[in-house]
Amino acid sequence: MTHHSDNNKKNLEQYSPTRWSRRMSADDVIKAHVKALKEGTEQARSVAQTLLNVPYGEGDGEKLDVYIPNINSLDVHLVVYIHGGYWQFLSKEESGFMAVPLVDKGVVVVAVGYDIAPKGNMDLMVSQVRRSIVSVIQQYSHISGLYLCGHSAGAHLAAMVLSTDWSQYSITPQIKGAFLVSGIYDLLPILSTYVNEPLKMTEEVAVRNSPSKLVPQLKLSSSSCQIVVAVAENDSPEFRKQSEEFYKTLEASGLNVTMEDVANTDHFSIIEKLVDGEYHLTKLLLKMMGKS
Repeated sequence: MTHHSDNNKKNLEQYSPTRWSRRMSADDVIKAHVKALKEGTEQARSVAQTLLNVPYGEGDGEKLDVYIPNINSLDVHLVVYIHGGYWQFLSKEESGFMAVPLVDKGVVVVAVGYDIAPKGNMDLMVSQVRRSIVSVIQQYSHISGLYLCGHSAGAHLAAMVLSTDWSQYSITPQIKGAFLVSGIYDLLPILSTYVNEPLKMTEEVAVRNSPSKLVPQLKLSSSSCQIVVAVAENDSPEFRKQSEEFYKTLEASGLNVTMEDVANTDHFSIIEKLVDGEYHLTKLLLKMMGKS
């Protein structure tokens, strides 16, 4: 029995990203993270035209924010951003920051809201982000390229979008590229941690919502998608392992996937820095779109 509780303790530490940041204390890193995302989003709202709280479904939480470039272009690339927060914190309200460098290049950014726990459960959140993508395509039929970016829990949800069986939906999205940043792709290790307290996932729910177990479907649905699995140098060893193993599984399945180990970043700065046009991942995303 002791082994089990030791394992829980290990998982608790490994899945507490604030403990691994070398920049500041655990409490400070969260405060700084929220502040950085909020400031970046305020900046985005001042430089872009915005359509806020656009519904993509019937639910109160099923809304998205659209950040539109001031330049008109026929060749419209659109990035859908799915926020992190362990499926229980944050919202679309502080998720527009990556529009700051992108709208300058004529790229539309959409920040998706979804019902975090305890209001929403894992099945609902996955269904919501899938429906949000369908809705974006219906509203922006003229886009020439659709891209996904998700951080942490959002990277998990983005990977679940790539693993969708679209036969049950009205359209099959053609997602050209996906940036999965510091994500979790196997939910089983978090079942016994504090993360699962508001989620209340059973093993069955965790398995059916683990992208690592859905790679055959991902291959069927997203074979033409360029996937970037990005991890922070100072992510916890377990977070790094989640990304490395998911990357290897995708690569072994013949998918178009690359791994980015981003130097001088932790679990939070790796995504905060997307507010900067000179940041490695921003440049990589623009290059993927042919916008560099």
